[in-house]
Amino acid sequence: MNTEPQTHPVHVLIAGGGVASLEAMMALRALAADRVRVTLLAPGADFRVRPMAVAEPFAIAHAPRIPLAEIAADFGAEIVTGALRQVVAAERHVVTGDGERIGYDVLVVAVGTRMRPSPLRGALTVDDRNLGETLRGLVQDVEQGYAHEIAFVAAQQPAWPLPLYELALQMSQRAYDMGARVALSIVSRERAPLAQFGPTISTELEHLLRDAGIVFNASTQAELAHGDLTLSPSGVVMRPDRVVAMPLLEGPRIAGLPCDADGFIRVDEFGAVRDLPGVYAAGDATTYPVKHGGIAAQQADLVAEAIAAGIGVPCDPQPLSPVLRAMLLTGREPRYLEAHLVGAGVLHPSVSDVCPWTTPGKIVARHLGPYLAAATATPSGLDARSRQARCLSR
Repeated sequence: MNTEPQTHPVHVLIAGGGVASLEAMMALRALAADRVRVTLLAPGADFRVRPMAVAEPFAIAHAPRIPLAEIAADFGAEIVTGALRQVVAAERHVVTGDGERIGYDVLVVAVGTRMRPSPLRGALTVDDRNLGETLRGLVQDVEQGYAHEIAFVAAQQPAWPLPLYELALQMSQRAYDMGARVALSIVSRERAPLAQFGPTISTELEHLLRDAGIVFNASTQAELAHGDLTLSPSGVVMRPDRVVAMPLLEGPRIAGLPCDADGFIRVDEFGAVRDLPGVYAAGDATTYPVKHGGIAAQQADLVAEAIAAGIGVPCDPQPLSPVLRAMLLTGREPRYLEAHLVGAGVLHPSVSDVCPWTTPGKIVARHLGPYLAAATATPSGLDARSRQARCLSR
């Protein structure tokens, strides 16, 4: 795009209904105001705070839903219900799953990933779309003494492993609270727990796991057959009562967009889709290896800056310098983790029981975070378990 000021609003079509799409919409409105006309193409009616789903099996909190129409209206955007099926960049329009054609001046693709069940046949897959329903029975089996050994298995691909640690820690605490005895273990390809955050945070998590009686199997893969969980390369065979496994993630494979072998969209350092003028992508749908809401929001902010600069808004987009921020649920008070990612290294790692960023919550985003905090605020004066629920719902 040229960088001359526009005489009419530029039509920005944002495809997706998750963190990256909403953050892009909000950031564009903050940067470009009425220089843009925004349309949100979303496959569903609601935005769900999905990272909070890990608390649902334990009845600590729920993942709230907010109507996308309300969010769009708050930021002067039009909303269209539909799924992105194809991008026809030469004609600057997209085709939805229902065959509808929607034109655009600029397109932002933030449609997330496709989630597949774990390849471990017989395992319970961690699917945050219905996690409470999937795992509530397992929690009840632990409470009532029917399940005595549970293995939590990370995905055999680059992914975001935090939910697996949260489920294991909360399960340990629930067993303790109920006086139940259960052996818990985590199987992961990581060389250390949450290795993406660096050794300082990994060491803290190792202490938390040890205190909770959870065994961590590092640099390990697993196969499940006839109830036997075989670990490699050690050859150890476990026979847990239940196996809980992370899902496989695939890219969206949108027709008309270049993607890698797994279907993830290729972008440059500013989020622009290569060789397709006016097309950007952000969030988990891209080839960036860390699939995390906070990183997705940072990508969306960068894309919004690049679009704004392209229509003459005074701003200076810089390549992504990601900061990992996460609230780790432990079954007790949460821990707040932060680390700056620089190439293959980590700078300034920190872990605290007090939130170090402005808006506490599971989704840390410049615009969406404060919006969610206001939209899901709850009264104070709660007991210990409800205080955690309140942290979650913010």
